[in-house]
Amino acid sequence: MHRTRSRNYRTSLAQRTLSVLLACLSAVTLPSSADVDAAAQAASTDSRYERVVPSRDGIGKRYMGREIAGVMGWEGAQWLERESRAREERPELLLRELALGPGMTVADIGAGTGYYTWQLAKQVGPSGRVYAVDVQPEMVSMLDRQMAKRGVRNVVSVLGSDTSVKLPPASVDLAIMVDVYHELAYPSEVLDSIVDALKPGGRVVFVEYRAEDPAVAIKPLHKMSEVQVRREATAHGLKWERSIESLPIQHAIVFRKP
Repeated sequence: MHRTRSRNYRTSLAQRTLSVLLACLSAVTLPSSADVDAAAQAASTDSRYERVVPSRDGIGKRYMGREIAGVMGWEGAQWLERESRAREERPELLLRELALGPGMTVADIGAGTGYYTWQLAKQVGPSGRVYAVDVQPEMVSMLDRQMAKRGVRNVVSVLGSDTSVKLPPASVDLAIMVDVYHELAYPSEVLDSIVDALKPGGRVVFVEYRAEDPAVAIKPLHKMSEVQVRREATAHGLKWERSIESLPIQHAIVFRKP
């Protein structure tokens, strides 16, 4: 009798243990194929970049030979609207060179407070449109207030991400980045998304402080050479069209989507 009870007890204990193990296994969430694909894509994306010891103004991430600069946060937005900017950069010269016309669709990437956005909006007129893209919600809010204050109605603000401008495919005649590209944490992915948003034959313009000119009093990581810009842009299938050197301290390098 004692042996029978002992055997029954062991059988019951084994059954309870098995039940607990099965319950624990059912609670484990195994990675889906989508999760595995996302992880593989992330690993592939990271392979485009080299990790380095961060410099004073960089993020410790190198792309095609240059360290990416740290982004200017929304707290420094007043610098974008400084009174001396028009004299220092001569935006009217750049706008004239862009040769925009009524009805065109333009994307201002890294628009910030909209310093260039409202001027671009005037160029394309009421029948045109400007997408003002920024990754900082605070900047987007400031831009919206600036557009409302100026009575600008043909601007659509867009909250982009670190990897995408989030614009419709083949919707843009011209995309412009003014002192922005060197700060993109994922320049390869963002440029891919810009190319996708361009219409066939659409243009993308990189406006950067001239790294070739030591007299340009900007921190080195916040300047780019024409050689570097052309190296990175052509890697995405863009065709160099011309370089605008009439600006006081920047160059504007124009590419076209085939």
